[in-house]
Amino acid sequence: MKRKAVILVAGALAAAASASYAASNVLNVYNWSDYIAEDTIPNFQKQTGIKVRYDVYDSNEILQAKMLTGKSGYDIVVPTNQFLAKQIQAGIYQPLDKSKLSNYKDLDPELLKLMTKFDPDNKYAVPYFWGVNTIGINTDKVTKALGGKLPEKQWDMLFKPEYVSKLKSCGVSVLDSPGEVFPMALKYLGKDPASKNEADYKEAAALLKTIRPYITRFSSSGYINELAGGSLCLVYGYGGDLNIAKTRAEEAKSKVKINPLIPKEGVAIWIDSMVIPKDAKNVENAYKFIDYNMSAKVAAANANTVTYAPGSLEARKFIDKKHLNNPSIFPTKQDIQNSFVMLPMDPKIQRLTTRLWQEIKTQKK
Repeated sequence: MKRKAVILVAGALAAAASASYAASNVLNVYNWSDYIAEDTIPNFQKQTGIKVRYDVYDSNEILQAKMLTGKSGYDIVVPTNQFLAKQIQAGIYQPLDKSKLSNYKDLDPELLKLMTKFDPDNKYAVPYFWGVNTIGINTDKVTKALGGKLPEKQWDMLFKPEYVSKLKSCGVSVLDSPGEVFPMALKYLGKDPASKNEADYKEAAALLKTIRPYITRFSSSGYINELAGGSLCLVYGYGGDLNIAKTRAEEAKSKVKINPLIPKEGVAIWIDSMVIPKDAKNVENAYKFIDYNMSAKVAAANANTVTYAPGSLEARKFIDKKHLNNPSIFPTKQDIQNSFVMLPMDPKIQRLTTRLWQEIKTQKK
């Protein structure tokens, strides 16, 4: 009996050790689609022996719904700033132990300063990429549809029925996220993009309903290949995605000319950050992955692939100059001055915009 007990205890200890070993060699990451270089994860796995499960989403609303359950199953997630602020307040992330992040010193100090608006003292988040929401066009198709000339105010192409109605035939796509669309509509109307006035959002919804008949697709990721392939001619999307579409069109030698624009009236600026959920099971591995992606050459490789600006300032030494000189990837100071940083929505406003968004999407054409 005693011998059997010893064997059972030994077996249990071995099983526990085996489970512990298995847990220490895995990492569960939930990130945006098309948002990392192809060889980053294979190289990380080879260097560390950690097996990465990498899942993707294409809107902050999808990520937030999963995170607020409190049992996400992920060790790293990458929310955008206006959603991150509320999630931090909800207490679902772990404070950072910066002593485990050797490359933290290379982060852009101006970006970190900006982040204190939604992550006080930079306590929880490490900036992964930052960029803009803007419009991209198929230059030839849009110019032809509009009679050879673009409007002086480029946002009119999306928000004025007299222009967007002429583009329906060549395809118009808008991000499928009220949190991304309403602030830009408010900006266009001359209102505060972070307004807490319900009447402002109803006015923005009225504007969006006037252009709804001409929107042929709502998408937060699939528009990349369609724009590159020529089946869309006007897209309101993420700046880096629009540049990916431009690159793919050029590589395919399809004669499709994509132009990501930075309208002089301004664009929406956002920051996506890596954070560790409170219920993460593989915290040490999460730190290793975050630090690896902050290293200058890895951050640059990611940036050259996805055409967004990384959090690492040091990485710019290794980023393709054509990207550094592209204002839709690295906006100029003037561009930034004319633009706005997306801020958290009041919960009441978020519920309102979600309802209004469904009304807009289901509106009969």
